[in-house]
Amino acid sequence: MLRTDQMWYKIGGVVMALAAQLNISPVRALELFYESKTCEDLHNPETLLYTFSDAYIADEVIMELEGM
Repeated sequence: MLRTDQMWYKIGGVVMALAAQLNISPVRALELFYESKTCEDLHNPETLLYTFSDAYIADEVIMELEGM
């Protein structure tokens, strides 16, 4: 599992990737991320989601938003 500072860095990268892909503000991307199941999964060490790239995790959020 990531240390707290590493998790914040990871979340920042995911949020910025999400903002870029959806062409939205980073603040809106942060809101969408924190409301997602993907965020919950990222904080669950059993999923190992934190080992995936920021872009991959952002794609997971987008697929979740699209209802896939």
